[in-house]
Amino acid sequence: MTRLRTTVLAAGLAVAATSSLAGCGQPEVTKARLERAITPTFANLYVQRAALLGEPSVTAAGVGASANCDRGGPKIPDVGPGPDWICMIHFTDDHGQPQDGKFEIQAKADATYVAGGPSKLIGQAMLTDTHGRDVPNPVFEFDGAFDPDR
Repeated sequence: MTRLRTTVLAAGLAVAATSSLAGCGQPEVTKARLERAITPTFANLYVQRAALLGEPSVTAAGVGASANCDRGGPKIPDVGPGPDWICMIHFTDDHGQPQDGKFEIQAKADATYVAGGPSKLIGQAMLTDTHGRDVPNPVFEFDGAFDPDR
C-alpha cells in the first residue's frame, strides 16, 4: 500500500469513528436535570438582582426557589432538547411574598439552556441600580447548564 493511500485510509477511519461516537455520550435533556439546574441558578441570579436594587439581605436560601418543568404539554414526553420547555419557578420575592413565575426555556443538546421569565414578576431587561445606572437585569433572561451525569 502506498503511503498516501495509507494516510487517506487512516484519516477516513478516524472520521468514521468520530462520527459514530458523536451521537454517543451526548447529554440527555430531562425534566429532573433541568429542574436541578435552573433552581439554584435562578436563586443566585435573583440575589444578584436584589443587591443591584439595594436589598443585600436577600439570600438564595431565603428565595427558596423550586422548579417544575414540562416540555410541550401532557402528550409530549419530558425529555429532549427544544424551545418548548416551560418551567414554573416558585420562590419568595425580595419583599417576602411567595411568587410563581412561568419561564420559557430553550434546552439544548449540549446540556445548556436559556431561560426567559415574566417581566411583570422579575422586572424589565434593564434595571436602575442604587447608583442610578441602568444595568442588565440578571433574571430577565439567563443561561445555564445542567449536569449531564445526574
